[in-house]
Amino acid sequence: MVVFLIGYAGSGKSSMGKRLARRLGVKLFDTDKVVEQAEGASVADIFYFGGETYFREAERRAVESVVADNGSCIVATGGGLPVWEDNMEWLNEHGLTLYLRRDADSIMRRLSAYGREKRPMFRGKSDEELLAFMKQQMGEREAFYCRAHHTIDCSTISDDDVENRVVEIIENQING
Repeated sequence: MVVFLIGYAGSGKSSMGKRLARRLGVKLFDTDKVVEQAEGASVADIFYFGGETYFREAERRAVESVVADNGSCIVATGGGLPVWEDNMEWLNEHGLTLYLRRDADSIMRRLSAYGREKRPMFRGKSDEELLAFMKQQMGEREAFYCRAHHTIDCSTISDDDVENRVVEIIENQING
């Protein structure tokens, strides 16, 4: 089974993906890293030189490739992947989608200076500007994210509880 972790940037998809892959004994694929390997450039450079459309097309190719070339795995998607064209429907058709929901304040507390710098859309913003930007963009994306098979509100529970809840959902899916 392919499990897609979706949610806003900084919501914990990559870190939770690592935990789940270890616990379940499956591979983890982070779509940003898959795109960077395929393109030979950082996400920031791809956005800068190729534009968002080019990046989103590369992201879709990456996720299609991961699903075609692997069995059971965890896929930590980029925050914008579910919003682009028919990607959310495609993800739902090709695996189990889990929305890791965190509010903007919770994400701000989680973000390191490096976490802010590596995300092009977060760069150069003051705390107040970033929080307002995140709230606006999260509002725009929520309708897409909510199409996931399951939503886990991560703002109020520990990462251990999130991990246990995801494993329970996966086990219930497998056992029918």
